[in-house]
Amino acid sequence: MTSEQNKALVRRFNVEVHNEHDLSAIDRFFSPTFVDHSAADYGDTGTREGTKMFFQATFASVPDFGVDIREQAADGDKVFTFKTVHGTHRGTWMGIPPTGKQFSVNVIDILTVVDGQFTEHWIVMDMLGLLQQLGVIPATA
Repeated sequence: MTSEQNKALVRRFNVEVHNEHDLSAIDRFFSPTFVDHSAADYGDTGTREGTKMFFQATFASVPDFGVDIREQAADGDKVFTFKTVHGTHRGTWMGIPPTGKQFSVNVIDILTVVDGQFTEHWIVMDMLGLLQQLGVIPATA
């Protein structure tokens, strides 16, 4: 696949899974041997099944969860996506009891695409900003 095809695949994933909450799409996008190098601890951590568990828990506790892609770049089999994730914290999420607060944080995802499926994932996320927006830790003055 070309870099442009890889970027389009990642965009479709963001729409179908993040924005439309279609968990069944994960099997199409993620290789059975997928490895998440920055996985949250949801059961089968760092695998395709663990990814399903993470998104299932996320959508249950943040029912309006979504993303807006800001920019993408690709180099070989790597796709870099700068995006903003947003939603309202309605249920326990990542061990944090519901706050009812809205959040919007920037994320950089790096996905490796091989034969039309994701084989690896890394993420850089503004966790400090997320925790401050949820009121878990105080905002700095």
